[in-house]
Amino acid sequence: MPQSASLQSSSPAKVRALPKGQQTKAAIVDTALRMAAQVGLEGLSIGALAEAMEMSKSGVFAHFGSRDELQISVVREYYTRFEQEVFQPAMAQARGLPRLRSLFDHWMRYTSAELDSGCIFISGAVEFDDRPGPVRDALIAAVSAWLVAMERAVAQARAEGHLADDTDERQVTFEIHGLILALHYDARFLLGSGAMERAVRGFDNILARHGA
Repeated sequence: MPQSASLQSSSPAKVRALPKGQQTKAAIVDTALRMAAQVGLEGLSIGALAEAMEMSKSGVFAHFGSRDELQISVVREYYTRFEQEVFQPAMAQARGLPRLRSLFDHWMRYTSAELDSGCIFISGAVEFDDRPGPVRDALIAAVSAWLVAMERAVAQARAEGHLADDTDERQVTFEIHGLILALHYDARFLLGSGAMERAVRGFDNILARHGA
């Protein structure tokens, strides 16, 4: 299954618009992002990146100063692309259920494109769940920002009368997030069939329980 556009190279026009040093750093982060999708953030190494970029190790290191900063840059770039492909298109939809459904639909499309390569948010949670530090903080900040956006969409759907008055936006978001995690586990680890369809059915069931 092909990778999502969010995990492909940055737009050449966008990269060319940057000063040369920033162009190089953006190209390194782009390569590191594609590598991390396969081997995880902990699998990233300056040596492998240098080889992929046909640069010296010192040349790659100079753009970041530390391995932590490289990993944090990858997390931030991943979230930027995730936001562009999942969050921003949904904002064009009307408040309430249309926007909430659009958020989930785009999240599912993004997820389906990652099933071969893996999700940095999910693999990062496994790698850094018990390792305090700046990389873990960056992952938490990115995931939390996304979940808050989902909670806001659920709350708006309730305010628009599309969901019951007693709908708990945090509970609904928790259940939707659980569907995505189960989808990854079932389709990527267990190699089960029909996981996408079950996730969509699960989303519809959540909405039905809350009066949609």
